[in-house]
Amino acid sequence: MTLHWKLVIDATDPHAQADFWAETLGYLVEDNSPLIERLLALGAVPESMTVESHGRRAWRDLAAARHPDDPHEDESGTGLGRRLLFQRVPEPKTGKNRLHLDVHAGPERRDAEVARLEDLGATRLRKVEEPGGTWWVLADPEGNEFCVQ
Repeated sequence: MTLHWKLVIDATDPHAQADFWAETLGYLVEDNSPLIERLLALGAVPESMTVESHGRRAWRDLAAARHPDDPHEDESGTGLGRRLLFQRVPEPKTGKNRLHLDVHAGPERRDAEVARLEDLGATRLRKVEEPGGTWWVLADPEGNEFCVQ
């Protein structure tokens, strides 16, 4: 039996991170507003747990980006496939990532993709040239390293 999974990433600004990664990967920022509105109407959650993002109500401390072709729950907006979930934590990132994403653009598009990601807020850290290949190491707006191959 296979299991569904998501990658959860700590963030100081989950909405900015979800926006960055959705734009980077061509994903969609999840719309949880139907669920949030229903829970607010029932008095199940306080308004202080929400913010406005993209003109709709969103969770204050959580934001996710999901693959546009994967299924999702209409009632909650939650993706059921490839998904990145950003959760607010009080402390900033320290130290090196133990896990990172590789973005595959291909050698012919790599430099243009790196430039596009810098325009979105990524920082170019270093170019790696090894017998197994060449890639750029970048950092997202909160300093999480990722590679563009």
